[in-house]
Amino acid sequence: MSTMTLRRWDPFADFDALFGSAGNAGAVAAPSEVIRDGEDAVVRVEVPGIDPENDLAVELTGNSLVIKGERRSQHTEDTEVRHVREIRYGKFSRSFRLPSHVSEADLTASYDAGVVTVRIAGAYKGSTPARIPVTTGEQAPELSN
Repeated sequence: MSTMTLRRWDPFADFDALFGSAGNAGAVAAPSEVIRDGEDAVVRVEVPGIDPENDLAVELTGNSLVIKGERRSQHTEDTEVRHVREIRYGKFSRSFRLPSHVSEADLTASYDAGVVTVRIAGAYKGSTPARIPVTTGEQAPELSN
């Protein structure tokens, strides 16, 4: 006797699961979250202490959203002795695979209080399962031999 396993298909499971593979070798992966807001996806990435106009890039490459940049140290190494160093400086990068129907026109980005927010309009469009009616008894379609 064979068994059959049914799984609910979610075309955006990879989108939700992949919110954070580092895109550049040597780059730090900034903390992030992906939130569903109706049919939109909202990606938030923490990148405090940067100049968003000069040190931040939000790009759509193929079907990947890439948020990258660099946090630059404001201190001179010659004059300061650090006893504790928990702040990371250098390049950062996060990439998120998007559904194939998403285009540049669907993306908006903003930066506030150290967080980059990217809204992907319609990212979940069409992902609601369609309910198929089940017929019973006399209504059931006949099978041909």
